[in-house]
Amino acid sequence: MTDTYAKIANGKWTSALFKKLNLPQPVTLTRFSHGPDLISGRLLIGAATNSDLIKPVIETFNNASIAISYPNSTQELADLNHLFNNTSLSATPISLNTISKSDKFNGIIFDASGIKTSQQLSALHRFFQPVIKKLSKCSRVIVLGRPSEHLEDVSYATVQRSLEGFCRSLAKEIGKNGSTCQLMYVQAGSESLLNAPLRFLTSTKSAYISAQVINVKPGTIHGTVNLSKPLQGKTALVTGASRGIGAAIAETLARDGAHVICLDIPALEQDLETISHRLKGSTIVADITADDTPAIIAEFVREKSLDIIVHNAGVTKDKTLARMTNNHWDVLMDINLSAMERINERLLSENLLSQYGRIICVSSMSGIAGNFGQTNYATSKAAVIGYVDAMQKPLAEKNITINAVAPGFIETKMTAAIPFTVREAGRRMNSLKQGGKPIDVAEAIAFFAQPQAAGVTGNTIRICGQSLIGA
Repeated sequence: MTDTYAKIANGKWTSALFKKLNLPQPVTLTRFSHGPDLISGRLLIGAATNSDLIKPVIETFNNASIAISYPNSTQELADLNHLFNNTSLSATPISLNTISKSDKFNGIIFDASGIKTSQQLSALHRFFQPVIKKLSKCSRVIVLGRPSEHLEDVSYATVQRSLEGFCRSLAKEIGKNGSTCQLMYVQAGSESLLNAPLRFLTSTKSAYISAQVINVKPGTIHGTVNLSKPLQGKTALVTGASRGIGAAIAETLARDGAHVICLDIPALEQDLETISHRLKGSTIVADITADDTPAIIAEFVREKSLDIIVHNAGVTKDKTLARMTNNHWDVLMDINLSAMERINERLLSENLLSQYGRIICVSSMSGIAGNFGQTNYATSKAAVIGYVDAMQKPLAEKNITINAVAPGFIETKMTAAIPFTVREAGRRMNSLKQGGKPIDVAEAIAFFAQPQAAGVTGNTIRICGQSLIGA
């Protein structure tokens, strides 16, 4: 769907007027199409004194064709010379106090894991203040820290939790030029698993994700790394795959090398067959709420090795609670939540999801912030987040990860039918001042599905351009 407002706001003859009136001028986001997915240009890497996550950061970009800079140390910042000098990575030291007007950065990564007292929080200001205005359009900012719930020292836990407020505020400041900011909490013992989340968050695939907190935990990577086809040899099942976001998910997983089993209801069989044929995948025509559907899926995948399941199928049945019938509540809950539980229970009880498998669920911003007339929908989507959180520990014993995405305003046929004023409000009420696209949801799911994302589990990532509503 075309965003007419954005075209006019950035038009040759109208741009100056919109700027003068201080009206939103959404930047056209740089999304992945083909070739290398990392942002191009120049990356600035820094760390607070005594930070200990900077080495895996440097190793992540060792083979990337990207220019690296790092600051000459000050009292609050770490001296990185010895680390860069011991790698084959070409990096240039710079002085934060003498950065020229022509200097531009396409990415900034700062390791804040060494900040252990409130006084040391000054390192954030010393590092970012001179450079934040030097960000190019559609840049990436990533801050690394340690999860406070795993820290015994009160001061250390306190300041590490403060990083969330810093990152969310910074994301709102830089969003106007299409840039994003994320926070990664790295649990002790998972340092070697930083590669995949760092690459995703510094790539063009994360264009519509901002102000998110990603938790990296201990895990095991199984198999070799294939950056161009990370899902090569994997089999994925996608429910609700016939159109919209589901179709985009199926297409993206297939692009990354997976054989995709597309599932949807009989009424959408023709659309389902069309996309499955295009992707050289398979189809299961079934209603996920039917009693025999878990058994049908189990029999279908029994001779395959099911590695990934994406629970995308869902519906809305909007009514205020006072006007909502039992049917509105019960049918929606069965589709959006109970069916997922039954399918997973069958697959897991029969060990039909492979070891090192991936379960990815689709929640919604409504499940985080609530929405008028959606008590049923918001309840089901909040439950999805609860399910992911509750299942992460038992699944970790099998090296299976489980995560969720929570889309905000995504440009689909459904949102195109929303009344104009409501639609425009939905588009602009985020830091990037625009709606997302189905591919934005699909890219996050493809990241979760990677074998290399073994340390990412129990996460719910909002795909909303940092919506002004919700956490």
